[in-house]
Amino acid sequence: MDAGIRHKHPCCPALWLRVVVLVCLVMLSLPASRSMALTPDEVLVVANRNAAKSPGLARFYMEQRGIPGQNLVLLWMTDKETCTREAYDKKAVPPVRRFLKAHPEIRALVTLFGVPLKIAPPANQPKDKNYGAAFDSELALVNLENYPLNYWQPNPFYLGNRKKELKIAKGDVMMVSRLDAPSAGIVRRMIKDGIKAEKTGLKGTAYFDARWPQPEKGKKLTGYAFYDNSLHKTARFHEKKKILPVKLNHTQDLFQPGQASDAAALYCGWYSLARYIDAFDWATGAVGYHMASSECTTLRGKGNTWCKRMLEEGAAATIGPVGEPYIQAFPVPEIFFNLLTEGYLTLAEAYYVSLPYLSWKMVLVGDPLYRVNLKNRM
Repeated sequence: MDAGIRHKHPCCPALWLRVVVLVCLVMLSLPASRSMALTPDEVLVVANRNAAKSPGLARFYMEQRGIPGQNLVLLWMTDKETCTREAYDKKAVPPVRRFLKAHPEIRALVTLFGVPLKIAPPANQPKDKNYGAAFDSELALVNLENYPLNYWQPNPFYLGNRKKELKIAKGDVMMVSRLDAPSAGIVRRMIKDGIKAEKTGLKGTAYFDARWPQPEKGKKLTGYAFYDNSLHKTARFHEKKKILPVKLNHTQDLFQPGQASDAAALYCGWYSLARYIDAFDWATGAVGYHMASSECTTLRGKGNTWCKRMLEEGAAATIGPVGEPYIQAFPVPEIFFNLLTEGYLTLAEAYYVSLPYLSWKMVLVGDPLYRVNLKNRM
């Protein structure tokens, strides 16, 4: 990153200083021997031989992004969205781990359409122990031989963990993103949209859908209140820095059809469980997510979940859980969006420094190399 040639944005000096400090903290959270941002030669693509369109989509993505041809691992496992823990351990982990051992420069993995989305809990484990996980969230720890599978593992890249002593080190973690959607055609469109938006600039409005007015400053917040306030914070950040036009809603009624007249470049809100509200026209390269319990339980099946429907309607990237994650497992909106729109970090990097937990339920769907370009700032 060459910060020396980056022009200052039209904002107050104090706010700009806070942004610089935040970016510096992110740099310190990443391994010192690895430079930002993520580059194509640092990406391993993982596809499924048993899914008809998976290898072809993998090669298409690699050609579009200039990823070396050798950076491809083809698995042989079910093409269903759910696999067993045994299948994951025996069919996914060994080939990926072998490649990573031989190529220590790899920083990120991309799972393609046709690779399972979820890992089912072992049949002999109590259902209340939460041994199930998102395939990608587990794959982030593919280099580790043993770690507890009950619930989650704290993410050492998460900025909220930077002063904590954790059992998992940064060097143990791979950034994992997914290029998946209801159809192969949508996956191709997502790839092309991200590249196009990098060239022409992401245009549109940032929509943030809180549920309550912003609380008074200094009040300690947790749970839903913390995340709701984070929506207010990122809305204020983008508005003050004049990054994009911002529309903030803070009532119990979510944005409804007709209330979001401009194209949506960014979106974050909650809580309409598995009930997508068709209020937005998604801009080319749009990034957004909805905080609710089951919004990525399927990308190819029936239903009205937000991840699936956002991709169908034109978004380029989204985030969601494959099962009940609890609110504190979502990426923190003010960290994710503020760093994403600064343009220093790729989609995958902004996600991993804002994500509290690994070996859990959350999935990033989108091109990990996508870098938001806001050429036409306000």
